[in-house]
Amino acid sequence: MGPLEGLKIIEMAGIGPGPFAAMMLADMGAEVVRVDRLAYRGNADPARDVLNRGRASVGVDLKHPDGVQLVLRLAEQADGLIEGFRPGVMERLGLGPDECLARNPRLVYGRMTGWGQDGPLAHAAGHDIDYIAIAGALNNFTRKGDRPVPPLNMVGDFGGGGMLLAFGVVCGLLEAGRSGKGQVVDAAMVDGAAVLMTMIYAFMAMGIWQDDPGTNILDTGAPFYEVYECADGKFLAVGAIETQFYAELLKRTGLENEELPFQLDRPQWPAMKERFAELFRTKTRDEWAAILEGTDACAAPVLSLSEAHTHPHNRARGTFVEKDGILQPAPAPRFSRTPPEISRPAPAPGADTDEVLGAWGLDATEIGKLREAGAVG
Repeated sequence: MGPLEGLKIIEMAGIGPGPFAAMMLADMGAEVVRVDRLAYRGNADPARDVLNRGRASVGVDLKHPDGVQLVLRLAEQADGLIEGFRPGVMERLGLGPDECLARNPRLVYGRMTGWGQDGPLAHAAGHDIDYIAIAGALNNFTRKGDRPVPPLNMVGDFGGGGMLLAFGVVCGLLEAGRSGKGQVVDAAMVDGAAVLMTMIYAFMAMGIWQDDPGTNILDTGAPFYEVYECADGKFLAVGAIETQFYAELLKRTGLENEELPFQLDRPQWPAMKERFAELFRTKTRDEWAAILEGTDACAAPVLSLSEAHTHPHNRARGTFVEKDGILQPAPAPRFSRTPPEISRPAPAPGADTDEVLGAWGLDATEIGKLREAGAVG
């Protein structure tokens, strides 16, 4: 039922941002087939890895010539393919863009790397923290006088990486529908992390952002955009940026009658942070939430992973769902006519080999020969 229903995507199994992009496409209705290694080497239960939800798995030996030919045969029928190996790996396997596009000129070939397909660091190892560091993003997750704090791996792996890969593949598919020609999508996490910083670069160009982390409106420099500890040791997030919202915050907290400095008087921000900190320590997080939440004061309780799904707003929206006994975020965004859904749970690697190959045109005899040769499992 999702908006991408009818599209067929091959996912070369990987970790992190690649599977996330595949999950996004599968949640939106695309038929995504995950090409896994024959032997699962992880220790965890693969059924609980919800990042792999919504697609079937084929076990293929990519070092076997028949396995390589099988993937090329699948690529002939696919609309897109995504992979997350280091540059050159797919080419060495015989599954690079040239080989795949020769079989299927309409194929959109999505490539997910940290550094990109070219550049001096292209072949180096790295992780989210490294990519966002040179993109200029990590330095901005810093309190004044402290060191940068990695924002989990949200910015590089998932925001700048997997999300932009999914966006790039869909853009490529739209263009292929007009031109009849496929192309390669080079999604690099360092590029994606940089583009996520566009507004901050705009602020700096306008002179309203200092290249001094921890001193600006959005980086904990301002007292009205900060996280405060409450009486019970839990936290409240405050984001009252606009003048009218700041006025509402002062009113709701009982500070409106105090003689306070002008909201944007930067030299007074440290003192105001101390005043707010003192105030918010007088009540528990949930007491403050009862006073402020749902008002224009722009404040919300900081919830843990185990609390977020219980919040009334998230319950009403169905932001989290339980599928096959596993709590997980629901597909997003929403569509009025073609609602996305979690079509199937995360598979064990290779669990759907016969089912998928049969649905993609191989007969039982062909599948049997591939299995006997050790090319699939």
